[in-house]
Amino acid sequence: MAERVLMIDDDARLAAMVSDYLTAAGFVVDCRFTARDGLAAVDRTVFDAIVLDVMLPDSDGFEVCRKVRSRSQTPILMLTARGEEMDRIVGLEIGADDYLAKPFSPRELVARIRAILRRGRAEDAELRFGRLQIDRGSRMVRIDGEERTLTSYQFDLLAALAANAGRVLNRERLMDLVKGEDLEAFDRSIDVHISRIRSVIEDDPKHPRRIITVRGAGYVFAKRQDSDA
Repeated sequence: MAERVLMIDDDARLAAMVSDYLTAAGFVVDCRFTARDGLAAVDRTVFDAIVLDVMLPDSDGFEVCRKVRSRSQTPILMLTARGEEMDRIVGLEIGADDYLAKPFSPRELVARIRAILRRGRAEDAELRFGRLQIDRGSRMVRIDGEERTLTSYQFDLLAALAANAGRVLNRERLMDLVKGEDLEAFDRSIDVHISRIRSVIEDDPKHPRRIITVRGAGYVFAKRQDSDA
């Protein structure tokens, strides 16, 4: 069955071009041009991924992202005209899984959509570390049996770290494990995601015991966590 993509962007010409390209790549595409119509579509239809512009006529993409994330874990790729770091950080912190700056190559957009969809097809194996449970089948994270919320990207980043517990992974390796494609090794979005994951799974995010920073090298997921003793 073809995967469904919702595109929310007020640029009709861009939406038509992207829709044609995604359709040719095998996706079923639904284009909406306002935040209101986009949210209505999310309520009516189950989508596999959402492409969301930051600038919309009746709202901004950040607010739409918050509302979508409050009701769904559907992967979200945000589009920004400026590509500024702050836009990226804000988008990632409120629940976006990836971002792409305009102008962009339709080929890259397809590659990124496929990447976030691939991350949704995780193995069913469950990872346990003391009080922390990472269920890759249901894509749920629990502490002491209590469900914790992460975005699709953040879940896969955590699962990649946990599956390699005890090994130091740099940003380039993490991006390769999570996205399965070459990206800039110095992309600081990894740090933003790690910070968000820590706020969800650490007892004290300022003094993490699960995901440890190895200065100048990357991150390591602790095999034995003092907080679980």
